[in-house]
Amino acid sequence: MTAPVVSRRIVFSGLGALGVAAALAGCAGGGDGGGGSSPAVDAGADLVGTAEVPVGGGVVLTDQKVVVTQPTEGTFKAFTAVCTHQMLLVTSVEDGSIRCDNHGSVYSAETGEVEGGPARSALAEVPIEVRDDRILAA
Repeated sequence: MTAPVVSRRIVFSGLGALGVAAALAGCAGGGDGGGGSSPAVDAGADLVGTAEVPVGGGVVLTDQKVVVTQPTEGTFKAFTAVCTHQMLLVTSVEDGSIRCDNHGSVYSAETGEVEGGPARSALAEVPIEVRDDRILAA
């Protein structure tokens, strides 16, 4: 029995296809992987004053990659500000919704759940505590 003959052209074509597949897999990271990446915020870090977070709205803290909302008076929530669609930062909070104007995704300011696509995964909740008139990472 003779071994099959494999030409260099077949070997290099296969290696080229493998390289393309690896490159595409690397580019695909993150898309809608569920919940976005958690921000690197140390426990106890001072995020924002309660007076700076409007009722029904919120504040996007770009340096910390956190969005802090106040869905109802006196109730504060925080989520990662990294949109789960393409890992860009959300852009605003208004009328009870967190918006990512980069591609049109909309999330609930109360739960972080998707209200409108293209994102399909919710924003990850960030633990916080309210101390006096300050919102701190927990």
